[in-house]
Parts: sequence; structure tokens; C-alpha cells
Amino acid sequence: MAIQRTQGYPVLIIGAGRGGSALLEMFLEDSLVKVIAITDTNPEAPGIQLAKKHGIPIYTGAAEALQACKDYPDCIVYNLSHDDSIAEEAFKVFGDRRVASGPEVKLFWQMVTNLKQIKGDLEKSQNQLQSIIHNVMDGIITINESGEIQGFNPAAEAIFGYSQQEAIGMNLSKLMPEPDRSAHGSHLNRYLQTGRPRILGVRGREVMAVRKNGDEFPMELSVSEMVLGGHRYFIGILRDITERKRAEKKIAHLAHYDYLTDLPNRAMLLDVLNHSVALAKRNKNKAAVLFLDLDGFKRINDTLGHDAGDLLLKGVSIRLKKTIRDSDTVARVGGDEFIIVLDSIGTDDNAAQVADKIIAVLSKPFDLKGQACHVGASIGISLFPEDSDNPVNLVKQADEAMYLAKQSGKNTYRFYRDIVLKRSGE
Repeated sequence: MAIQRTQGYPVLIIGAGRGGSALLEMFLEDSLVKVIAITDTNPEAPGIQLAKKHGIPIYTGAAEALQACKDYPDCIVYNLSHDDSIAEEAFKVFGDRRVASGPEVKLFWQMVTNLKQIKGDLEKSQNQLQSIIHNVMDGIITINESGEIQGFNPAAEAIFGYSQQEAIGMNLSKLMPEPDRSAHGSHLNRYLQTGRPRILGVRGREVMAVRKNGDEFPMELSVSEMVLGGHRYFIGILRDITERKRAEKKIAHLAHYDYLTDLPNRAMLLDVLNHSVALAKRNKNKAAVLFLDLDGFKRINDTLGHDAGDLLLKGVSIRLKKTIRDSDTVARVGGDEFIIVLDSIGTDDNAAQVADKIIAVLSKPFDLKGQACHVGASIGISLFPEDSDNPVNLVKQADEAMYLAKQSGKNTYRFYRDIVLKRSGE
């Protein structure tokens, strides 16, 4: 009879108890092994039941199984029964002693059991890791030494717009804007050659990235390195911080701008005024501070309500911005109080002309909820360098001059020097 050949190494298992069943289960998962038969006197043995599911020949006697396998001269016999005569029977069939039995099989069975446990633990750990990577909110990208993407989790897909299939094998530089895109290869090579990192090990570094549709966005990135199987990989954990940046920008804006009129607030005004004074000193120019308080605002607020009052303040802000130059600044510093900073005014008369224009433009009626309303403006003016070279003092002086304007009949302006002259006269 012709010698039988198999795709895997032929194996006969004698004894289908716990050990035989574990051995069969392991061999079924290995393409290098071909179980050609299994035997046990107990038809309910677990190994017998497993063999039935996989169509493996089953025998009730060892001698019968050995005879059935004689056409496989290189067959290895694993004797997991307690019958020591199996070796003699195998010798009669195969002509040599190729039976693993007794302590050998016990040791092998223990090794198989331990390996199965280790394999199970590894599979469990790998499944847990893959589950974490798959479900984590942050994007996780793995690249090799050439910069090619090897791993791209679902969060990265959502962030960049590429599917995993599209991303795998793609160079990481495609996710970067210029000039980082062009420089990425040289940065990576420099690190591989010198070991000097640029972003490796830096946690939460902020960089710009590019989505599939070409949109650029801010990203927080942490990069680490690992060596696996003799190959070096880099793992990037990244987060789209577009919303955070937008919120930070909004908070920063609210810290420096009035929530109602969107004009600079007092804190922003002092920064502007410091800059204006420093610029005027350097260029030997004049600057002016106009402190404006609305006349009649309280009456409108009390009779028509706060909503009408807010509409009025917005309308006043719009008119003030249209009246001054782009290089000048108007800020809201209180309920109905505004400060205007005029740069490079040339002469005092120029500050007076701006005050006249403001009074004229605010004297026109405002439409508040369908009702025409009128307000006036009392304005105080302080000058740099005549009155002071200190920004805080200039604001105080303009405030004092504004009260003099109110005392002088309202809807007019006064210079701080008018206070000085009045005090001198007294």
C-alpha cells in the first residue's frame, strides 16, 4: 500500500481524557500537525467528543488505531493512557520506538496546559488592549522608522477623516501642514541618527494638523517610542483641541472686552493707554483721553427698562466707533461711561473737535423699541504730556473734567486745564 502523506506532521493520540483532549485542542490550532486518529475505551471521553466535531477518526482500542496508522511511517504516537504495553504494540507496527508516554507525556501535557494558559492570558490582554485602543477618545497612531502609519484607531479616523484602510501605509507627513510636512522626514532621520529628540517625550505639545478635506486644526500631541521584534516604532497619542482653543479665545476675549458692546473694557484700555503714552513719548507727539458719561441714560433705563438701556449702549458704541479714527480706541469702562484714547492729535483743538463730533452724533435720536429717545454726552479731556505722563492719572484727570462738564450744563466738554484754572482763580 502506498505511503500516506499529510499537510501536517502525522500524530496519533491514545487516551482522550483531559490530557488527550488538551493535546488535541492545541494540535487543531497548529497547521504543522495533523491528528490522524484518536483512541479511548470511553466513548464519552472529552477528546472523543472533540474529535467527532472535527471529523477526526476515532478508535476504541490502541492496537486497532496503530494498525490504521501504519501507512504513516513517520507518525508520532502520544500515549496518554496508563497502558505501558502501547510502546511494544507501536514497535510491532512501525519498527521503532516512537511513542511518547509516561513521564514524558505528563511533562508534555503540563507544558501544553501552561502554554494554553499563557496563550489565553496573552489573548485576553491583547483583546483588552485592542478594546481600549478602539474605544479610547484620543487618537492613537503608530508609525515605523520610515514614517509610515502602521496603526490608526477609530478616534484617529474621526479626527482626520481617513479610514484605517486609507491611512495604513500612508506617510505621517500627509497629516501635517507646511512647513512641517516637508521637514518631517529630515527630523525623523536626524533623530534616528543622533538620538536627539525634537518632540519625543514632550507631553501635550500643541501642533497644527491637516484633515483629509484640507482643513487645518490645532492638535495636542504626545509621542513615545518602543522597540518590538527588533524594529523601532513611534506611538502618537493625539487630541483635537479645536473646541478648547475656541473656548480659550472666547474667555480671553471676555477678559478684555465688554460683553454687551464688544468694546475694550477697563483692563484692555489701560494696556492701550500705556502703549499710546509710550508711543507718544518716543515720537514726541500728543495724546488725549476723553472720558464720556451719557446724559439722560438713567431716565431711559428706568422708564423703558434695561433691555432698552442695553440697546442704547450698543447704539452709542456703534456711533462712537464710526466717529473716531481706526488708530484711536473707544472703551466701555462702566454702566454708561466710555473712554476714548486719541493718538497723535497734533493740537489740543483736534481733541476738542473730536469731542464736538461725538456730542453732535450722539444728539441724534435713537430708535429703542420703536420709540425715539435722546441722550447727551458730558466729556472730560486730559492731555499728554501737558496734564500728566502717567496713564492712570490721565484717566482720573479726564474723569474730573467730565464732572466739570456736567456742572457746566451737560452735553458739552471741558479740559482738565479748566479745573486747574478754576482752582487757581479760587
